[in-house]
Amino acid sequence: MNLQGKRILVGVTGSIAAYKTAILTRLLIKSGAEVQLVATTSALDFITPLTLATLSKRPVLSAFFEKTSGQWNNHVELGLWADLFLVAPLSANTLSKFAQGGCDNLLAATYLSCRCPVMLAPAMDLDMYQHPSVRANLEKVASFGNSVLDAETGELASGLSGQGRMMEPEHILEQVIQFFNPKKDFLGKKVLITLGPTQEALDPVRFLSNHSSGKMGYALAKAFEAQGAAVTLVAGPVSLKLDESRFEVHRVTTAAEMFEAAKSLHAQMDVVVFAAAVADFRPENAAVQKIKKAGEELTLRLVPNVDLAFELGKTKSTKQIHVGFALETEQEEANAKSKLERKNFDLVVLNSATEDGVGFKHDTNQVRIFHKGGNEVQSALLSKDVIAELILEEVKKAAS
Repeated sequence: MNLQGKRILVGVTGSIAAYKTAILTRLLIKSGAEVQLVATTSALDFITPLTLATLSKRPVLSAFFEKTSGQWNNHVELGLWADLFLVAPLSANTLSKFAQGGCDNLLAATYLSCRCPVMLAPAMDLDMYQHPSVRANLEKVASFGNSVLDAETGELASGLSGQGRMMEPEHILEQVIQFFNPKKDFLGKKVLITLGPTQEALDPVRFLSNHSSGKMGYALAKAFEAQGAAVTLVAGPVSLKLDESRFEVHRVTTAAEMFEAAKSLHAQMDVVVFAAAVADFRPENAAVQKIKKAGEELTLRLVPNVDLAFELGKTKSTKQIHVGFALETEQEEANAKSKLERKNFDLVVLNSATEDGVGFKHDTNQVRIFHKGGNEVQSALLSKDVIAELILEEVKKAAS
């Protein structure tokens, strides 16, 4: 239907999530795709080749040379045949090979020689998924141009609960369909996104700030850009690697600097997303020298920073869309709706600081979106990339 005639090479590696590949294969076939499966030998310990072959209507390939048939499986031809190489699940072991150029099996050799786009769906236990070496490898393969589908959060095979579950087959199908049928709903639109924290100096070595990582704002930037928008970022101090070949990036430190940068860009924008966690207060006077411990107490006088969203909301034109965020710990809905009204937002995205896997630093989020007109949308706990797509859908509704 949506994938008619598309050739998809599906790689399967040694993970308990390999059972989901059967479901994914069936969904791809039903959508009209041709599917060829390539599996590592360890993958076949988790799911039988007969199951996958029956669903794909093709034999599952796992070795360079099939002893029973005498057939040579040419990894170069496989890579040339495919319109998309989708590896689901991707184990930590195979991820390492992809990142380092390892090539000791048919699947790895096919990956290194394929010319088509590559989509990777990692699956592993939560501590493995968060290990610095795994995170570095994921960043590295993403830097090669591969699309990494963030693992989802939930119960894991170990009995633990957290991020590490392979993206559900239905969600992977959505990503594949979007890849072949890209939406361009924001083509020609200019989008401004503020992201990350701000820092307010106490003295030359200390500052007031918060735990914002900028991940949600950056996920939105990628989503808007994928749908044709020209995206400008005003970024506070973040450790994220912001791709300046894709986005115009303005780096700032303080709330005042973020306001001035956003103010200078605001009038030319169609959509403005206030995703940054801007400090509400700053020290009245930052010390010129490092503050020394000189007693049992230290009194700091704080003064309010400019409210960036409020001030720009005053000058918002009828053609502009403003999107706000509210991270709350109490009276969440009331506080979010108050922001919606006071700051002249068209919609506000509420997330709770009291929920697991939600808010600052996490790769996942769970949100409620309130529209100025009264409509409300609620999400499950999903990766921030998926949440970004959901927010874009609501921005389109607000603009229509």
